[in-house]
Amino acid sequence: MAKQTKGNNDPRSKAGDSLSKAGDPRSKSSDSRSKGGNESRERDEQIVEKLVNVRRVTKVVKGGKTMRFSALVVVGDGKGRVGYATGKAREVPDAVKKAVDKAKRSMIRVPLREGRTLHHDVKARCGAGIVVLRAAPAGTGVIAGGPMRAVFEALGIHDIVSKSNGTNNYHNMVRATFQALENVSSPKVIATKLGKKISDVLVRRDGQTSATAN
Repeated sequence: MAKQTKGNNDPRSKAGDSLSKAGDPRSKSSDSRSKGGNESRERDEQIVEKLVNVRRVTKVVKGGKTMRFSALVVVGDGKGRVGYATGKAREVPDAVKKAVDKAKRSMIRVPLREGRTLHHDVKARCGAGIVVLRAAPAGTGVIAGGPMRAVFEALGIHDIVSKSNGTNNYHNMVRATFQALENVSSPKVIATKLGKKISDVLVRRDGQTSATAN
């Protein structure tokens, strides 16, 4: 009988040992996917959903009329990001779910002053609707009604004074509010455009505020 050689000369066993030492890439990819899924779930848990309006929509087709529901939803993280969208379905929960998914994909970031109010006053218009948003001192609260209040609560604003004129249409008011929020600029952006320091922009703003108060 031939003597057994010491050690293992099987190339398959060597390859298995090297793989076990280096780690299975498939396990690493699955770990990264699980981490990404947990992060997305945490972000979804922090999202605030506000149902603004639900209305019944009837469509006339060849076979008769089909009834559906249209939902207007505002979502935000309460930390400066907000979005809105509409969804249509045959049932209200399905319409709301569609609107929420669309709104999460179209969120915008709004710079906030001290995390509670806007940096400056702003005005916008959509259709016949006109909205005016004014920054307010601490303790003022959210002075707004209807769909505008839902937008501010989802955005995370605690002190603001707002006024809407021209229409009571929910969609136009929400669109006008978002147009106004998109026009809000932070002192850093304004200082960069003017080629000045942020302190100069803040001094000018505070000086104008005190002069208006006097």
